[in-house]
Amino acid sequence: MLITGNNISINYEIDGPKDAPVLVFSNSLATSLSMWDDQVERLRDQFRIIRYDNRGHGATPTPDTEGPYSIELLARDLLSLLDTLKIEKISFCGLSKGGMVGQWLGINASERINRLILSNTASYFPNKEMWRERIEMATVDGIPAIAEASIGRWFTPGYLKRHDTKDTIQYVRNFILETKVDGYLASSIAIRDMDFRKELSKIDVPTMVIIGEKDPATIPEYGELIASTIPGAKTFVVPDAAHLSNIEQPDIFTEALKDFLKG
Repeated sequence: MLITGNNISINYEIDGPKDAPVLVFSNSLATSLSMWDDQVERLRDQFRIIRYDNRGHGATPTPDTEGPYSIELLARDLLSLLDTLKIEKISFCGLSKGGMVGQWLGINASERINRLILSNTASYFPNKEMWRERIEMATVDGIPAIAEASIGRWFTPGYLKRHDTKDTIQYVRNFILETKVDGYLASSIAIRDMDFRKELSKIDVPTMVIIGEKDPATIPEYGELIASTIPGAKTFVVPDAAHLSNIEQPDIFTEALKDFLKG
């Protein structure tokens, strides 16, 4: 479904009972709301689940006049969606870029958050050259050029070997290939330039930081820094998982999520 908010048409889906607690999932760079299919299947009976495509991703377009995004802009897209749907308070789970959106919400809009899950994410990237290279590659060669390198970071070698002839990897590859190049570039700049390190201590809602044990994209030290800075934050390490830990280890990830939300 498309709904207008923050001067953009936002694609979203809702699952679960109308009277259940609201849980919002926010996706990573170069994916769509479908990355949460496993979690929705397991949690839809217990939560009112909202998923949405960030601008320039999935079925959410990029406006005709677009410049670089900021994490604040992406977070305000979600707040506008919630306001339009007349939803006041949520629990939030975001992975990677979605986790950066969650950090902004926790710092600046904590009154809207019941519980906060920040998964496979970072508060700051010291290596700006890495993002310059990715931006240049996508600019010159397009989104297909980044697909295989992204998949190599998102899953452990063992998982890729076990699933190289199955639908899962192609399913994820399609997320990347369907991402709009303008959305990828603008979001990459937002990620490159964000820095929440000095503000994380302002987050005053129950928070869990999920870390992929073998995540090379947002290394465990990034998650540990977030957890150590947010007062009272819990940490959960997903074993034998790289960046998309919710897809690589859906049972373990979802059980940790459910336990925290009900805690």
